[in-house]
Amino acid sequence: MLKDEEDLLKRIEINPKKMLGKPVIKGTRIPVYLILELLAARMSFEDIKKEYPGLTDDDIRAALIYAKRFLEGEEILATI
Repeated sequence: MLKDEEDLLKRIEINPKKMLGKPVIKGTRIPVYLILELLAARMSFEDIKKEYPGLTDDDIRAALIYAKRFLEGEEILATI
């Protein structure tokens, strides 16, 4: 894991008392899945930050890195 990624991942918090233990941006109730959903809907970093003031580019990057790390261990089966 790259040093920069390690630092960014510190922005992700998993707490059973917040959002039922879903990973969120630390200090918020904004779940990682929501950021991914907004990016998939073609929202830019700037648009997301306008919608959720207080989020930073690094928070959004942290969500992407968290998702990448989570999925690295997953096996994806293609259907033919």
